[in-house]
Amino acid sequence: MENPIKSSTKSTLYVANDECDNSIVTKPAIFEAYDIIKQSPDCVKTPLLRNVEQLGMIKCKDDVQVHLKLENMQTTGSFKARGVTCQMTKASSDVKSCAKRLVTMSAGNYGKAFAYFCRQMGLKGTVIMPNTAPRSREILIKSEGCDVIRVPSPDLMAKVGELVKKEGMTFLHPFNDYDLIAGYGSLGLEIIEDVTPDVVVVCCGGGGLLSGISAAIKLSGFENTRIYGVEPETANSMQLSFREGKACQLPTSRSVAAGLAPPFTGKRCYAHANAFVDGIVTVTDRELVIATKALYGKGLVVEPSGAAAFAALLCGKLPEIRGNVVVVITGGNSTPDELSDLFRTFDA
Repeated sequence: MENPIKSSTKSTLYVANDECDNSIVTKPAIFEAYDIIKQSPDCVKTPLLRNVEQLGMIKCKDDVQVHLKLENMQTTGSFKARGVTCQMTKASSDVKSCAKRLVTMSAGNYGKAFAYFCRQMGLKGTVIMPNTAPRSREILIKSEGCDVIRVPSPDLMAKVGELVKKEGMTFLHPFNDYDLIAGYGSLGLEIIEDVTPDVVVVCCGGGGLLSGISAAIKLSGFENTRIYGVEPETANSMQLSFREGKACQLPTSRSVAAGLAPPFTGKRCYAHANAFVDGIVTVTDRELVIATKALYGKGLVVEPSGAAAFAALLCGKLPEIRGNVVVVITGGNSTPDELSDLFRTFDA
């Protein structure tokens, strides 16, 4: 796979300029972001639960060890805190002084992290949510002081554009953003601090997390590590993008994993995935729920979006399993009632 990395001596969280969608974050940029995250009181280094095959969670060959990176134990309950920390740190003076209001779009976890940091920093924010997002996420975001506007999923960007144009708001993108991608790279650096990975499995919605982790690992010298993204089969925009050779949009995008069902893949995310990711696989809604229940049975509260990578491993969707396999568990923001309904609906 051709590697489009460009060298740069600039201390910045992106290569070239912020308008170039083909730019790739650099290794120094990822380490800069990691320093920001390590110094933040609002992010933690999450545990790596080792050798879960010994817990009876999954059957593997004797030479395979499966480890879970537990981002469901991150601040605000998901990996999103890492990216938002970098975005907020790099925000303009107009934003930090409250001269401009922030706006974003989210089905839940990014919105929760965004709202949390807005409250922490005394900033004003609005979250545009798809109509399909769980009601509990809207309530939580509002409890942090942010406004919520509900729209159909295909209209998310249009509503954001309207608020930016008419009200002068500043848009923080929930996945197609260089500061965000570099921040998510910190997760990749934590993985290689704890284990030498042969295979890393990551959930994929818009592609920000997959971009950051894959860039951090491959740019740190682990070129032979195989990295796979996992999407719902009904929201497979990155898989389609790989087939078409460009970032693609879906006519419809819906899944029990609402956080993995944005209507399109980010162009910047696709550039990173194309450079560093070895393949994209999909899982069904039922497989997502089966994985969620399996994790719950071992005391891990994980939402369906957070269980996607584990579902791919559990259900035999990965083309390759060898050595140290790291599965990223990305979030745990489902309520007991939501999980109970899911298990009952799918008879899982």
